[in-house]
Amino acid sequence: MKRLRKASSILLCLTLSATLLAACGSSKGDGGSSTSAEGVKKEGFPIVEKLLTLTMMSQDAGVADWNKMPVTQEMEKLSGIKFNYQLSPIDSFATKKNLVFASGDLPDVFYGADLKSGDQVTYGTQGVLIPLEKYIDEGYAPNLKKIFDEHPDIRKSFTTPDGHIYALPNIDLSAVWYRSPMWYNGKFLKALNITELPKTTEELYTYLKRVKEEDPNGNGKKDEIPLTSVKLDDLRMYFLGFWGIYSEVIYADKDSKVHYTPQEEGYKGYLTFLNRLWKEDLLDHETFSQTPEQKKAKGKNNQVAVFNDYFPYFTLGGEPSEDNPLMTPVKSEVEGSPVYGKHPGISAQGTFAITSKNPSPEATMRWIDYQYGYDGATLFAQGPENLLWKYKNKETHEKEWLPVPGGKDREEFRGTMTPNYAFLTPGMNSSELTKGLKSDFDGWLDKENEEKLVPIGKSPFPNVYLTNEEQSEASALMSDLDTYVKQMEAKFVTGQEPLTNWDKYIAQIKKMGGDRIVELYQGAYDRWNTGK
Repeated sequence: MKRLRKASSILLCLTLSATLLAACGSSKGDGGSSTSAEGVKKEGFPIVEKLLTLTMMSQDAGVADWNKMPVTQEMEKLSGIKFNYQLSPIDSFATKKNLVFASGDLPDVFYGADLKSGDQVTYGTQGVLIPLEKYIDEGYAPNLKKIFDEHPDIRKSFTTPDGHIYALPNIDLSAVWYRSPMWYNGKFLKALNITELPKTTEELYTYLKRVKEEDPNGNGKKDEIPLTSVKLDDLRMYFLGFWGIYSEVIYADKDSKVHYTPQEEGYKGYLTFLNRLWKEDLLDHETFSQTPEQKKAKGKNNQVAVFNDYFPYFTLGGEPSEDNPLMTPVKSEVEGSPVYGKHPGISAQGTFAITSKNPSPEATMRWIDYQYGYDGATLFAQGPENLLWKYKNKETHEKEWLPVPGGKDREEFRGTMTPNYAFLTPGMNSSELTKGLKSDFDGWLDKENEEKLVPIGKSPFPNVYLTNEEQSEASALMSDLDTYVKQMEAKFVTGQEPLTNWDKYIAQIKKMGGDRIVELYQGAYDRWNTGK
C-alpha cells in the first residue's frame, strides 16, 4: 500500500509545461479588490467577509483527521471558508457517492470525486450539479480561466453536450504516462552483453529467446521468465503501440477517424505476437492466473527480464537507480509504428463539482481556483513552507526538502498534512512545484521519457461526452463487448482459439455492436473537434 500511495502521488506530480505555468499565477493578492454580491471578493484573501461554512464529500486515505491537517487549517485561515467533511474510504467511496446522489442529501461540494462523464451529464442536466462556466468567466476563477483561454481543448474536454461545465479536471499538460510503462531488467541486459535495446518486434523476440536459453541470472537453472504480466492488463496498451494502436478501446488517428481497437487489423498482429511468445514459453504461463504480488515476487527473485510497473524497483526491489532502462517501443510490420498512447494532460474524470445545495458558488469557485495557481498548488501538494520544504530562492521558486520529523517516510508524512494524497484531486501540477526537489532518478526518468516516448506519443482520444441516450446505448454495448473481447484475447494468446478464426471473431464483434461503438464515439469526437 505504501508504494501504491507513492505511485499515485508521484503520478499527480508529473510536470507541467512552462507555458501552462505562465497561465497559472497565484490569485493571492493584497486584499480589497472588487467584491461581488454577498461579500465575495474576486481577488485577494480572505475570500469572504464573514466565515462561510460548507460541507465537502470526498475520498479519504485514512491517515489523518482532515480538520487537523496543516493544509486545511491554513486554507481555512486564508480563505475564511470552513468545511465540514463527509469522508469515505477510497475503496467504498463510489458506492457512498451513488447513495448520496440517489438520496438527494447532497454536500455543497464533491472533492476528488471521480465523476465520470456520464455522471456529469446525468446529474448536471438534472440540476444536481450546477454549471460552473458562468463563475469561471465572470472572474471567480482567474487561474482556471487563463488555462482555459490558453488551452481551449481543456475547456472543450470538460464541456458537456448541453454547453455546460459541471466538473473540473486535474491538469498536467506535460504528463507522459497514460499507464505505467515497461522496463528491462538491467542485470539481464548486462549478463547477455546487450548494449543496444531491441528496435523491432523480431529483435524483441530474439532477446526474449536468449533470456530463456542463456541463464542470465546465473543460477544454473532455466527459471528465467522473459516476459510476465497479470492478465495482460499491464502490458496491453504499451504493446498495442508496436502495431500502430494508441489505446486498448477507442482512439482517433491523425485523420480524426475513430477506431475500436479490438476489431482492428493491428490488434490481430498484437495477438499473433503474444501467441508466438506463449507457444515458446517466452510469455509467463501464469499470466492469466497470478496476482500482482506473485508477479513482483518473481521480480525480486531476479527471474523476470521484461515487465510493467510504475518504477522498476517496485518489481525488482532495491533502491531507485538508472540500471533498468525504460523499454523503447519497438517497430512491427505496420507502417508508422511504433506509437505511444500519451497522457492527454487532463484527468478523464471530474475531480470537483458544486451542487445545487451550495449557498455560495462564487466563494466556492474562488476557493478551488487557488489550486490552479502556483501558490495553491504548492500548498496542497507539499504543505505549508517550513514543514517539509523551504525556499532556497523564493523569486525563482527553487525549493529544498527539510528533514522529515522523526525520520519518517516523506511521502507518508505528506499524507498527514494534505488531503491531496492517494487519489486524484483537483488542481494543476507544474514543473515549478518541484524545482530543486527532484532526485537524480527523477531527472533520469524525464530523460528516458523525452527520448523514447514523447517523440512517438499522442493522446489516444480526447475527453468527449455522449448524450444520456448515447451513453446508455454505449454502456450496454461495451459491457457485453468487454467481456467477450477479454475472453477471446486470452483464448487467442494461449492458443485455445486459433487465429485462423479471426474472421469469425470479427463477425461476432460487429454483430455485438463494434461498428455502432465507432459510430457513437465518432459523433462525440466530431462534436468535440468542432467545439459543439
